[in-house]
Amino acid sequence: MSSLIKGTAILTLGLFLSKVLGVIYIIPFYSMVGEDNIGLYQYAYIPYNLMLALAISGAPIAFSKFTAKYNSLGDYETGRRLLRSGLLTMMVTGFVSFLALYLLAEPLARITISEDEVIYSVGDIADAIRWVSFALIVVPFMSLWRGFFQGYNYMMPTAVSQLIEQIVRIIFLLGGAFAVIYLFDGTPKTAIQFAVLSAAVGALGGLITLYYFWRKKKPEYNQLLATSVESYDVRLRDMYREILLYAVPVIFLGIANPLFQFVDLMTFNRAMAAGNNIMETDLLGILNLTAHKLVMIPVMLATGFSMALIPLITKHFTRNEHLQVTKTLDQSFQLILFLTLPAVIGMTMLSDELYHVFYEVSETGSEILAHYLPVAILFAAFPVTASILQGINKQKWIVINLLIGLGLKALLNTPLIMWFKTDGAIAATIIGYVVAITMNMIIISRAMNYRSKMVFRRILLILILNAIMAFAVYFAMNGLDYIIGMDNKFLSIIRIVLIGGVGAAVYGYLSLKTGLAQKLLGAKITRFTKRFGF
Repeated sequence: MSSLIKGTAILTLGLFLSKVLGVIYIIPFYSMVGEDNIGLYQYAYIPYNLMLALAISGAPIAFSKFTAKYNSLGDYETGRRLLRSGLLTMMVTGFVSFLALYLLAEPLARITISEDEVIYSVGDIADAIRWVSFALIVVPFMSLWRGFFQGYNYMMPTAVSQLIEQIVRIIFLLGGAFAVIYLFDGTPKTAIQFAVLSAAVGALGGLITLYYFWRKKKPEYNQLLATSVESYDVRLRDMYREILLYAVPVIFLGIANPLFQFVDLMTFNRAMAAGNNIMETDLLGILNLTAHKLVMIPVMLATGFSMALIPLITKHFTRNEHLQVTKTLDQSFQLILFLTLPAVIGMTMLSDELYHVFYEVSETGSEILAHYLPVAILFAAFPVTASILQGINKQKWIVINLLIGLGLKALLNTPLIMWFKTDGAIAATIIGYVVAITMNMIIISRAMNYRSKMVFRRILLILILNAIMAFAVYFAMNGLDYIIGMDNKFLSIIRIVLIGGVGAAVYGYLSLKTGLAQKLLGAKITRFTKRFGF
């Protein structure tokens, strides 16, 4: 299990830092462009994310699985041959995707907003989509390279390149927005259109980072190549057929969240108008951008798990090590809930403070954030369960189950939004994800004959510990209300630190006292906690 924990830890650390930066930069960016314009940002990024997934075609994770499979058989030549061909293919698909998104920018903008839209024009949205489309030229190439490293169970290049990519992107984004508004007296909308170009600039930074790791590891990989067993002599055509079998489900795994957001993008404004709901602010911008940024923070663990799980499960499954597969499933389900649930509960209870710190005091924004945050558990569970299906060669069910969940979302979204406004969109997302995850678990259970009373008991214990933590946080909040208010961002930060500290201390103590943390996190934390009497 050390391979899973080590790989996940590296990816999670990189993703955590990347996600933190991805949220923090919104604070100065939000203050520069304002609430009335920030939503334009997500109108560009959701179509971009969908087109990016199609351009990559699931290649990085599929490629990591392919590489891990043949490496486990001692055939290093097959993976290297595919790397050379795959990089060229990604360059072509990336450029084609860039052209497609660039040319479809205006039609997408017209579909997105209703005819009586007063916040953004078709031209505003189309220009933003065109600017962000340039990133598609670079990102697919870079992503496949990451998949090659992951196939060797070397997660550092992915984590570091993601972090560098984010840092470069944010520097360019904030610097560009500042220059447009304060140096050249441009409008906030122009600043946003310029800022979305940062995706392409950041990707170049990530690509340079991967090249550094390639130069560093190439001698080692060449030595492995020299000791490779006789190649299975898989033809490129057969390789791509196998990659395609891996990739199609991964496409849907990668675009699951953007697809649900895309349904909101296509239906929200019109559904609100049909329900005679007055939009005094950009509710879709809050739901799909400002609140969503914070909701995705607890989900970072699932992303790390899904990337580390596939090559690991594939290795055990290829070797018919079913006991190891079962143990991996046991630990994955427990760890994902053990770490995600307390973060979701704490952030939900501190939604007022969080929205104030990152954006501004907003009753509407805080309410949407509080209602949306529990969905993070589903956002975390889906990629993990889908990655398990990928690892045990049940790829087609990822597509089927997601399409059923997405169909329910599309079917229910408009009526629920008309009746319940933003809560309706959240409810439709919950229904779609619950159905998809439940079907994933049914397939896993039947395929692996997977049953685990131990996991059920551990999950029950995790729920009890979180309930106790929630009570402690509730009383801490009520007590602190008499001492520290939310008069400014600094005081809200203090409230988050103090109240969050109470929750972390209670949950950490109970987890260690019951031995749950030691059992889930392994021998290293056990050696550490013994010094403190746990």
